[in-house]
Amino acid sequence: MRNALGLMLASVVAAVVIAGVWFWTSSPRADAAAPQTIAARTSEPLPTAAKPAKDDVQVTASLSSQNKPAPMAAPAPAPAPVVVQQKPACANPNALGVSRTVVIDTSGGPGFGFEHFKQLDFLQDKEVVLTFDDGPWPNNTAAVLKALAEQCTKGVFFAVGKHATYHPEILKQVLAAGHTVGTHTWSHVNLNSKKMNEQQVRDELEKGFSAVKAALGQPPAPFFRFPQLQHNPAAMTYLGTRNVAMFSTDLDSFDFRSENADKIVNTVMTKVDKLGKGIILMHDFQKLTGEALPTILARLKAGGYKVVHMKAKTSFDTLPEYDAMMVKDSSRLPQVSSRPVSSVVQTVTD
Repeated sequence: MRNALGLMLASVVAAVVIAGVWFWTSSPRADAAAPQTIAARTSEPLPTAAKPAKDDVQVTASLSSQNKPAPMAAPAPAPAPVVVQQKPACANPNALGVSRTVVIDTSGGPGFGFEHFKQLDFLQDKEVVLTFDDGPWPNNTAAVLKALAEQCTKGVFFAVGKHATYHPEILKQVLAAGHTVGTHTWSHVNLNSKKMNEQQVRDELEKGFSAVKAALGQPPAPFFRFPQLQHNPAAMTYLGTRNVAMFSTDLDSFDFRSENADKIVNTVMTKVDKLGKGIILMHDFQKLTGEALPTILARLKAGGYKVVHMKAKTSFDTLPEYDAMMVKDSSRLPQVSSRPVSSVVQTVTD
């Protein structure tokens, strides 16, 4: 009986072993599956997301809002292009132009022009400075400005205070054209006259400064020239305390006493050729100067001369009491009429 039981157990074990071997050899093995390509994987449809239960709706929305990427900020606008103000090109390819511009430190009242001042020799050989006195004046100043513009060159204008109040629009044109505007007293009086006391001299200087300021709408350059080149010693000291540079000249055109434009041209060119350089004194108040200037500039160009433009390093502060005085006095000064001549003066008989 014991032998029969052993044979039965052995048969069962053998049957189990045979069934296991058959199952192992007949089932597909995981590692024997054909490799899946990327194309095959991406072509498969994605599984449909399970619909959330009603109780889960609010939670799902909250999580979605938390995980949602923040909206991208709008790109910053491109910076506006910087506009560079270009100097207008000179229409005259052979213009005299400006060879260099110098900035003057007027502290202490330096002096320029060898007729009275010998210390500051800043001009090189064949260099000139163009200066004009006594303006602004109708037509005559415009003729000077036109001649300078045609040669694309610059000058220094010493304006008389009264003339500035008569014709502020003309003086504004001088400044707008890029020229330097200094002063030449209030009424062009000889400051070296014995009839002038110290207070009168000061009044002439300061009223001139304030009048030109009122005409320009801004202070003039701290540049001054004495009328008739009469350098009052006390006035020179005073201008030094006001840090105003004083201008004499190297050569005078004497345009105010010339009988024609050719005479002015010859005077200027004879003197400049002799000196080789210098500060030239002319008058935009004089009609003949505007007529002579185109030829003078052309002759300077032909002779190899170059123009130096002078500017002030710092601005100038007028005195408030004189500014107020000019406002008060302006009501008593002749006013420029805005009406055309034909509406004021009419011919009734020939």
